[in-house]
Amino acid sequence: MRWRTFALLAAPGLVLGVVGATHPSGLNPDTARHWFLMHLAGVLVFPLVGVALAWLVRGRRDLLAIGVVVTAYVYATLYTALDVISGIGNGYVTDRLGADAVPRPPSISLAFHIGTILGDVGAWALFAGAVLVTIDVIRRHGVGPSVLPAVALLLGSWFLRDEHIFWPWGVLSCFAIGIGTGWLGVLRAAAAEPRTGAATARTAGRS
Repeated sequence: MRWRTFALLAAPGLVLGVVGATHPSGLNPDTARHWFLMHLAGVLVFPLVGVALAWLVRGRRDLLAIGVVVTAYVYATLYTALDVISGIGNGYVTDRLGADAVPRPPSISLAFHIGTILGDVGAWALFAGAVLVTIDVIRRHGVGPSVLPAVALLLGSWFLRDEHIFWPWGVLSCFAIGIGTGWLGVLRAAAAEPRTGAATARTAGRS
């Protein structure tokens, strides 16, 4: 059960890291087709990083948990917008234009500009969510080994802001986000097990 939890929550970050390892360093007619296709695949995965983050506080209604869900939602929507505009849109148009995309048309540059703005807001939201998760872990477990996955999530989300999923730091950021989120999910599942067992025992005692 714990390994399944880890796999499900870590998968989005790990998949993005693997995809990012093939990310072209720049967009031009030669790289446009790959640029388009990898971001087309990414649009299905980027939002799941936010879903995994929100899962860590599922079932809770306190303000900190609500903050995690809200930041995860903002990340999932706006960072996906970056992927759609700068990745899918610009990749497709550049591929179709071919040699006419050199020099880069102003319309492509303008699309990159708004995509970057939206992506920056989304990335900051992810980092804010990671900060809230870290605060929650410290409040519940204190400063100790349990904080390590939160630190991985923090570092990954911090470097994602500037590195996106480019090799090498963006790829490592995605791996850190995936491993951190998955590990935190395992800790959450482990913490819930004694309460589940105790509740079962109380129920059996009443019967």
